[in-house]
Amino acid sequence: MRISFSDPAERSETEPRARELSKIAGLMRITLALTLMLLAIWLIGDVLAVIFASALVAVVLHGLARMLRRHVPVIPYQGAVALVTVAILVAMIGLGWSSGPSISDQFIRLKQALITQSGELRSHLSGSTIGQMVLDHLPSSLGGNAPGTGGLGSLGSGLAGSVTGLLSSVFGILGTLLVVLIAGLYFALSPAVYIDGMIRLVPTQHRPAARELMLTAGSTLWAWTAGQALDMLVVGILSGVGLSLIGVPLALALGVVAGLCNFIPYIGAILGAVPAVLLGLSLGTHEGLFVAILYCVIQFFEGNVLAPLIQRRAVHMPPAMAILSQTVFGSILGAPGLILASPITAALLAMGDKATAPLEDENQTRRDVGEVTEEEEKQQK
Repeated sequence: MRISFSDPAERSETEPRARELSKIAGLMRITLALTLMLLAIWLIGDVLAVIFASALVAVVLHGLARMLRRHVPVIPYQGAVALVTVAILVAMIGLGWSSGPSISDQFIRLKQALITQSGELRSHLSGSTIGQMVLDHLPSSLGGNAPGTGGLGSLGSGLAGSVTGLLSSVFGILGTLLVVLIAGLYFALSPAVYIDGMIRLVPTQHRPAARELMLTAGSTLWAWTAGQALDMLVVGILSGVGLSLIGVPLALALGVVAGLCNFIPYIGAILGAVPAVLLGLSLGTHEGLFVAILYCVIQFFEGNVLAPLIQRRAVHMPPAMAILSQTVFGSILGAPGLILASPITAALLAMGDKATAPLEDENQTRRDVGEVTEEEEKQQK
């Protein structure tokens, strides 16, 4: 029992003040932690992008290894990770050996065709007043006349950006990719070591909650990656088959581009459609229109049929949140942030959902804003 020799009236006055000061100190600590976190993201954003990409690779290898152990329990965990890694490498080497020359040839021809088409499009636009206005406001990096600005990557060039800049200059993109893959493999071989190392940085009383949040983030990333891989595969196949039926050349390469770009939700659909539409226009106006309609139909199917089916087993992300996250992380980290924005946001949303209490009435706000009426809610039930 705590013993105090101070006057009771004095204690009654000082204890509430102490509690208020404690709350203020807690808010200041949270503010300082958030400020330091944002400063670290600004200064070493490029390095953090490499670390998160490595963690994403580790999540994929870990998830595949657990699936393998679920069917073959006698295999130890590290052995399962090794088998999964070898299987992926063999599959990639086999694909490159069998289809690599044709795919690379199509990509070379695709690059040349896009350069030709972009030049013709620029000449066509410069022949009209509206087209010239578009060119004057389009950045030079996109073929326009406006001078380029720092853009998305300007905020990400901080103190440690020189580290990845040196890495890129010495080894190139392939070297950075190799670093991501090797680090991801090491993360996947001993995930508990790295998770426990992060947990030790958290105060003792919060360590169980921190462990639960990290495991939630990992499972969410695995579900998001598996769902997105299936989504990319379906979109790539549908795009390639549809373009070949229309008669657009280089349908295989364009299908691969559409599938890969679909890794970036919403914005990736536009990036994947632009080269196909340009090549379609090279054949004629009708072909270009058919290609645009094809991509609209594919994206309608993906957004209204395929994505809801995948999200039932994966993770749901509101469209506005996905687009804003791409804008924010793209501005901070540049192109890597644009690519990794969706998995980062999915993990943060899952951790926030786990850390906060659910609403007592989830439909109350929908009724208040008029999104649903009480009669419609009764009919839905």
